[in-house]
Amino acid sequence: MPRIIFKCRYLKNASVHLSNMVEYVATREGVEKTPDSTGLLPATKKQRQLIAEILNKFPDTADLFEYEDYLKEQTREKASEFISMAVEQNFDLLGKRKNYVGYIASRPRVETLGTHGLFTDAGVPVVLSRVAEEVGSHKGNVWINVVSLRREDAARLGYDSAKAWRDLIRGQRNIIAEQMKITPENLRWYAAYHDEGHHPHIHLIVYSSDPKEAYVTKEAIKNMRSGLAREIFKHDLLQIYSEQTERRDILIKQSREAMKEIINQISSGVCENKTIEELISQLAERLKHTSGKKQYGYLKAPLKAVIDQIVDELAKDERVAEYYKQWYELRNEVLRTYADRLPPHLPLSRQKEFKSIKNMVIAEALHIGGGHFTFEPDEAVEDVTTAIEYFVKAAKLGNVHAQYMLGRLYMSGEDVPKNVEKAIYWLTASGEQGNQYAQYALGKLYLMGYDIPRDREAALKWLTASAAQGNIYAQFILDRMDSFRDPSVLLTATRLMHHLGNIFRDEHKRVGGGSGTQVDRKLRRKLARKKSAQGHAYDDYAPQQSN
Repeated sequence: MPRIIFKCRYLKNASVHLSNMVEYVATREGVEKTPDSTGLLPATKKQRQLIAEILNKFPDTADLFEYEDYLKEQTREKASEFISMAVEQNFDLLGKRKNYVGYIASRPRVETLGTHGLFTDAGVPVVLSRVAEEVGSHKGNVWINVVSLRREDAARLGYDSAKAWRDLIRGQRNIIAEQMKITPENLRWYAAYHDEGHHPHIHLIVYSSDPKEAYVTKEAIKNMRSGLAREIFKHDLLQIYSEQTERRDILIKQSREAMKEIINQISSGVCENKTIEELISQLAERLKHTSGKKQYGYLKAPLKAVIDQIVDELAKDERVAEYYKQWYELRNEVLRTYADRLPPHLPLSRQKEFKSIKNMVIAEALHIGGGHFTFEPDEAVEDVTTAIEYFVKAAKLGNVHAQYMLGRLYMSGEDVPKNVEKAIYWLTASGEQGNQYAQYALGKLYLMGYDIPRDREAALKWLTASAAQGNIYAQFILDRMDSFRDPSVLLTATRLMHHLGNIFRDEHKRVGGGSGTQVDRKLRRKLARKKSAQGHAYDDYAPQQSN
């Protein structure tokens, strides 16, 4: 894939003693051009020592095309080209600003446009001595930018002449001004084209007539490089984007079914994790003594560390790990379209696309710490817009689904005032008709003893009935009836896995694996908060039931 090398940094007005480098560049064998007879020989000891010194003093020179070439062929010629370019890019450390201006305008292989190689905006005369003095005495920041291409790309795209580069920078001047925080009319720039060996390049000097302006961030450097690359490779990029899109679509098609299966596994299984149980219990207790907003962004570092630990513990689950791996591969395939270097692989807790799981962890801890009854993810229809009267009428007619939903609503107190007596009444009515979710809820209620007296015998009865119908949560608790731990704590990891499964599903759709109309993000968040507060997956649906 074609690319540019773009380096931007502040042009200092002081010198550093680097005599070895200066001496080498001035006296090296074949200073104009290394003869083929010696250039193909292995790099000399002095060259290797000097390269090590350069890399130590200027680590970013390892990104140069010339260093890539040297690593492939460690010959005298390649070593000499790298050393020359490294010194050239750091020339400001060897002398003063005004000397730098003279160097780039007059050095060997600069393409001159008259008596020197400097060029700038149309209609602006360039007097070398005047520019050197102006840059040297400027009180504000002066930045240098070096833009380099491979010879084959420069020749193919027409960027092997000073005129082409001059036209490019003139066309990009306002973008450069914006990224460097310079008012466009205050922008001053000068550049020179060096028709150098395998990697022709330009040196671009930028500053503002207002000394208070001119500031560059890493993001600005990225944007300037991106803008130049898009313009230089605009014809190539059309083909590259097409090929990348085709490869991405193939990858999406191949991974779609695999990711759906993984997501379904995440959303349908029980996750038993003692570490998460202990951490969530610890978090719940500490949140009791924490004032202020109980959201991740507002918490202090020690609490954030516990939450991150819980999320990364979830990420160890093989189902989550497999999906996260596939998601990363898909994401990187997209990033390669416009980035030379991929960002480092981050743990799930530090990946911003999945940050909502952190507040779900907090919500789980608050439920446990507050002694609230929680519902596990089930297939119950969740439609808060349906009038309560409808459920009441249907429940009175014996509809087990409506009875169960009324029980949930009255127990949670989310959309109607909490009423434990009515909740037990309707859950019992539904459970006696065989609704496994109502049976499970009753079993857990009696086992926990929240809001109603603890009744182990009743808990065993209802949990057994629910488990007999295949309810995995009921069976999970039955297998651990001798444990004195709160079932809500035992099932925290499971509920978080369901939350995470939904986040993965949404992210899968966002990246490109889904189809159909996307729900407005704010509305989706509101629904997610409401439904996660009720303890189940916010997009679960139930099979139709008749009365």
